[in-house]
Amino acid sequence: MKSIPAIYEDEHVLVLNKPAGILVHSDGRSAGGETLSDKILKEYPELKEVGEQMTINGKTIYRPGIVHRLDKDTSGVIVVAKDQETFLFLKKQFQGREIEKVYRAIVYGRVKEDKGVIDKPIGRSPADFRQWSAHATARGKIREAVTEYKVLERFNYGQDYFTYLELYPKTGRTHQIRVHLKFINHPVLCDPLYAGKRGDALGMNRLALHAFKISFSLPGGPSATNGTARAGKKISCEAEIPEDMAGALRRAEAAAGNK
Repeated sequence: MKSIPAIYEDEHVLVLNKPAGILVHSDGRSAGGETLSDKILKEYPELKEVGEQMTINGKTIYRPGIVHRLDKDTSGVIVVAKDQETFLFLKKQFQGREIEKVYRAIVYGRVKEDKGVIDKPIGRSPADFRQWSAHATARGKIREAVTEYKVLERFNYGQDYFTYLELYPKTGRTHQIRVHLKFINHPVLCDPLYAGKRGDALGMNRLALHAFKISFSLPGGPSATNGTARAGKKISCEAEIPEDMAGALRRAEAAAGNK
């Protein structure tokens, strides 16, 4: 794909490295700005009817082959199905929690434990309709949410502390990683919704969250029993850390006193 870097492509799927700052598809409200779906349709017009459409305010929103999504300011790997059979096959893997996802994030503060599991259900925040919450005050339908994490590096930068994490979400709730990290008092660097008024840091001015790796099975042809697609080979795709995050890490590493 010319306008968005392609990591992998075959007859079934297209795996892209989404830049930060671009919506995956229109939300029916935001004006202007080309979405990832718009870019896909320009180069793969045949995918228009692949996947599931939405209707918002009477407007049809096309999501060509989009099986999952990333927040606007989250960068990294995203999978696009190139036919309806593959779309349904991948959707089933997501629903069955068979797809493995790995994220990288820079967070505020010094995360004490080298590894951990955040097992906290998520609901709507009572304070801000844009936010979700893992606290007991959360409202609406409360959904199970589990995120595992591992510390990659810890930094002190002047008087401030930061931690570079690898994260493994076991469920796929909206804003899950961001909400869980806020819950343990280590919100993602430059998170406009969940980090309060901490402002920019380490030269970053956008959410320091990156979808680093995804692993899934490709369709392997119809099964002998019911004709539905069976699992074929498993592939893993990685997206390099974008330059703004890499630069933030270099600045932190270069600071005196890092441990």
